[in-house]
Amino acid sequence: MGSMRWFDPSQPQTLQGAVLFSYLNAAIAIIGLLSSRSLIELVILAGGAGALGIANERRWGYYLCIVAAAVFLCVQVVLFIYYPFVFAAMLNLLFSVFLLALLLSPISRNYARIYFK
Repeated sequence: MGSMRWFDPSQPQTLQGAVLFSYLNAAIAIIGLLSSRSLIELVILAGGAGALGIANERRWGYYLCIVAAAVFLCVQVVLFIYYPFVFAAMLNLLFSVFLLALLLSPISRNYARIYFK
């Protein structure tokens, strides 16, 4: 078994951005877990674990990150419906769409299909 990587610079830019963005979300979720015990923080942490899998070219990590991003997007859509003029709700919705778009881009999907184990 090879060494574990936190980031793989040989991957396409879309996957690199998704990994970095998932790590950033996971770091913010850790801070959020210290102040509140919300279930959505655990979903975001699962996305961070998926990002670690993506960096190590594991198919389970790619799928885990997609599921976590999709669940986070659904939660953000519901929050945006209830609080449409709150800037934080708009920003979270924008970033969750951005993360899912990075993961589901054709470049990311083709790379994961071909190179991930």
